[in-house]
Amino acid sequence: MKTRMEIKEHSKALVQSNYWMKVAVIVVYGAIISGVSFATAGIGALIIAGPMLIGLNYFFLLSYRQESPDIGVMFNNGFKNFGRNLGGYLWMVLFIYLWSLLFLIPGIIKAFSYAMTPYILADSQNVKAQEALKISMRMMNGHKLDLFVFYLSFLGWMLLSAFTFGLLQLFYVGPYMSTALAGFYEELKTTSIANGVISESELA
Repeated sequence: MKTRMEIKEHSKALVQSNYWMKVAVIVVYGAIISGVSFATAGIGALIIAGPMLIGLNYFFLLSYRQESPDIGVMFNNGFKNFGRNLGGYLWMVLFIYLWSLLFLIPGIIKAFSYAMTPYILADSQNVKAQEALKISMRMMNGHKLDLFVFYLSFLGWMLLSAFTFGLLQLFYVGPYMSTALAGFYEELKTTSIANGVISESELA
């Protein structure tokens, strides 16, 4: 598996490619989630958040693979299997919530265990909702700390974004971090297949 720095350097180099489309996807995603949440007191956002997140992840996964997706990819992928995508997202949120009732730490651990679920649902259209959670747990076994450190490495950028009232997040940190997190999944998937943790047929 590529190191954290290798994934981040590769992602940083990709930010300028198809740059304005990446910014547009971040803007549209945030605007839709915020608008629906405001209009429906949060209920509508819960319904569309999962499919939208899955579509967003797929856009940046294609970007990490050095393709040039357009904004339609986010909607096509997110809503193509709407019931499955919504179900996978809700199962993930529910299980994290239930584990959190046992105190904060178990909930955090499970959140990292299930972290690859939206990427699996985005990348593999035939994987069922609950199966995606199981595959994520297997992939993340032994890699939860890696992902935690990966998130932590963006802390400085997030603090800078706060000082710019979110402008830096919109025009640089969002596209960069989203590409890098998609890269984490891509490299982890490759390593998991190579090590026999998961099989290509499971994701077909």
